Amino acid sequence: MSDTAKLQIGDKTYEFPLVKGTENEVAIDIKTLRGATNGIITIDPGYKNTGSCESAITFLDGEKGILRYRGYSIEELAEKADFLEVSYALIFGNLPTKAELEKFHNDIRDHSLVDDDVRKILEAFPKTAHPMGVLSSLTSALTAFNPSSVNIESREDMYNAIVRIMAKFPVLVAWTMRKQKGMHLNYGQKSLGYVENLMFMMFKQPNEDFVINPIVKDALDKLLILHADHEQNCSTSTVRIVGSSHAGLFASLSAGISALWGPLHGGANQAVLEMLEGIRADGGDTKKYMAKAKDKNDPFRLMGFGHRVYKNFDPRAKIIKAAADDVLNDLGVKDPILDIARSLEQEALNDPYFVERKLYPNVDFYSGIIYRAMGIPTEMFTVMFALGRLPGWIAQWKEMRLNKEPIGRPRQIYTGENYRPFTGIEKR
Repeated sequence: MSDTAKLQIGDKTYEFPLVKGTENEVAIDIKTLRGATNGIITIDPGYKNTGSCESAITFLDGEKGILRYRGYSIEELAEKADFLEVSYALIFGNLPTKAELEKFHNDIRDHSLVDDDVRKILEAFPKTAHPMGVLSSLTSALTAFNPSSVNIESREDMYNAIVRIMAKFPVLVAWTMRKQKGMHLNYGQKSLGYVENLMFMMFKQPNEDFVINPIVKDALDKLLILHADHEQNCSTSTVRIVGSSHAGLFASLSAGISALWGPLHGGANQAVLEMLEGIRADGGDTKKYMAKAKDKNDPFRLMGFGHRVYKNFDPRAKIIKAAADDVLNDLGVKDPILDIARSLEQEALNDPYFVERKLYPNVDFYSGIIYRAMGIPTEMFTVMFALGRLPGWIAQWKEMRLNKEPIGRPRQIYTGENYRPFTGIEKR
C-alpha cells in the first residue's frame, strides 16, 4: 500500500499522507486539505467516516466483535478484574500492581466526602427532576468547590483531580437516586470496596443491616466494566471537544453526562424498559410486537437490539447475558416486565428475520434487566451508565490535554440565503 492518497479535483491532483494505527486501521490525514485546495473541505454528517483524534485507549472492531481497553480484551477484564482495576488501566495505561491499586483505592476513600453545600444544591431540586439532569448539574457544581484549574504538566495535580472525581462521583450517583426515592442521604464505609460501597450508599436502609449479595455485586461490577469506555462515541467526543477549549475536568464531564442522556446513546437502556412497559400495558403479547418490529410501515422500534458499531454481535452482551441470568435466578424476582424481556430475547434469538440481520440483544437490553431486578428506578439507568463511563471519560480528557490537541472547531457547508440588503421595518 502506498503511504499517500491522491485526490483529484478538476485537473489538479493533491496528495495526502496516510496514518496507520497499531491494529492496521488506515486514515487519510487531511488537515492540510483546506489550505492546499484553496478552501475545499470534507463533509461527513455524524462523523461516520471521520477520525477526530489518534488514541491509545480503546480499540473496537465492530465487524469482528472485538473490544479492548489498553490492549486488554473485554472478556478477560470482565472475568478477572474489578472495576477499579479497569479504571486504573484506562486512565493510566496499564493494569495496576497490588501496591498501585491499594494506593489508588485508599486515596479515593480519603477524598470521598462531598462539601455539604452540594447536598443543599441537591435538596433544591424537585423529586420530579430527571436524575441525569441532577447528576450533570452536581458534577458541574463540583467545580465551584475545587476552583483551581488542573496543571496538566504536573502528574500530582492530574492524579489528585482524577482521585477526587472518582471518589465523589459515586456519592453523587447514590444521592441522586435516594433524593428521587425520598430517602435520607448517606455516605459509604471506608472498609468496603469501590462497588460494594456504591451499593451500600444506594440501598442501605436506616433500620436494617446491609448485606452485600455477591452475585448482584459481581453483575454490577461487570456492567460498570463493560460500560467503561467505547472509543469516540457521542459523549466521549463531547468530553474531548469541551476539554479542548481547556475547560476543566469537572465541566467537561458534566457536558459528557448531558450527551449521554439522549435516548440514542446512554438513554437506550431506559428506553428498553419504557418499551417493555408499553408492551405490558398493551396486553404483553410479544409476538405482536415482534411482528410490528419487522413491518417496515410500522413506526414501532424494538429497543435494545442491534448496534450502530457492532455489525455481528456486541461482545459486551455475551458477557452480561450470563450475569443477567445469574441475577434473575438468584433473586427469584417475579416481575411481568422481566418475563416480557426474556420472551423477546428468546424470540429474537430464534427468529430468522433477526438472526439473518444480526439483530441480537445488546448490552443496553441486558443492563436494563439487571438494574430493574436490583430495584434501581428506570430513570436511574443512564446515571449508572455514566458511573461506568466515568474512567473512560477521564482517560480521554487526560489523553487529549496531554497530547495538546487543538480546540475542536468543525467546518460546515453553508446552505442559507445569499447576500440580502437590509429592509427597514416600515417596508417589511
